[in-house]
Amino acid sequence: MQGGRIVSVRILALETATEACSVAVLAGSAMYRRFEVRPRAHLRLLLPMVESVLTEAELDLGDLDAIAFGCGPGGFTGLRIAAGAAQGLALGARLPVIPVSNLAALAASTMRDTTARKVIVCQDARMGEVYWGTFDRGADDLPVASGPERVGPPEAVSVAGSDWLGAGSGWLAYPQLHVGFAGVIETNPRWPDAADVAAIALGELQAGRVLAPELAAPTYIRNNVTY
Repeated sequence: MQGGRIVSVRILALETATEACSVAVLAGSAMYRRFEVRPRAHLRLLLPMVESVLTEAELDLGDLDAIAFGCGPGGFTGLRIAAGAAQGLALGARLPVIPVSNLAALAASTMRDTTARKVIVCQDARMGEVYWGTFDRGADDLPVASGPERVGPPEAVSVAGSDWLGAGSGWLAYPQLHVGFAGVIETNPRWPDAADVAAIALGELQAGRVLAPELAAPTYIRNNVTY
C-alpha cells in the first residue's frame, strides 16, 4: 500500500472445493500457479504448494496484501481445508481474507478460455442435486452473477435463451440437465482454479470487500453437506 492506494497487488489464493487442489499468487501482472487433480490429497498437497508458489514469486507471506480462498459451495471437507488454511496463514501474517465463490471461479475459467458472454455453472452436489449459478461477462472479462447461487435437483435448473454456455461437473453427472437447454454444453470437465479465485479477489480487494481472518468460513448453501 502507498498513500492508501494499492500499487502492486499481491494475493495468495487457495482452492480445494473439488477433486482439484490449486494455489496461485497474483503479483502485479504476473500469475504463479500450482494445480493438481488429486482427490482426497488436498491436505497433503496444499501447504507445499503454497511454499512452492511463494518461492517462485520470490515473496514471503508478509509481502502479501490479502489471502483469498474458494469459499463454496462444495463438499464439507474440501471447503474447510481452504478456509482453515487461509485463516491460519492470514492470522499469522496479519492479513485480510477474501472469500470467492467456487461457481464464480469456474465461470471465470470458462470465460478466460472461451468467448462466452453468458455462463451457467452446474456442479455435482451429490445426493441427486447440483449447485448452480448464472453469470454474465463483465467489462473486465470476469463473471458477474446474474442471479443467486442455488442448490437443487437438476430438473429445477432453468434458463431462457440459446446464448448460454453450460460448464461444470453437473452437466456430465446429470444428463437430465440437457433436457430443454438450448445453449452449448462443455464436454470436458472443468474445475475451479486458484488463479481465477485470485483474479476475482483483486476486484474485491480494490473495492475494500475484505474480511478479518477470524471470519473466514465456507459457504455451504444447503444444510445437509456432503464430504
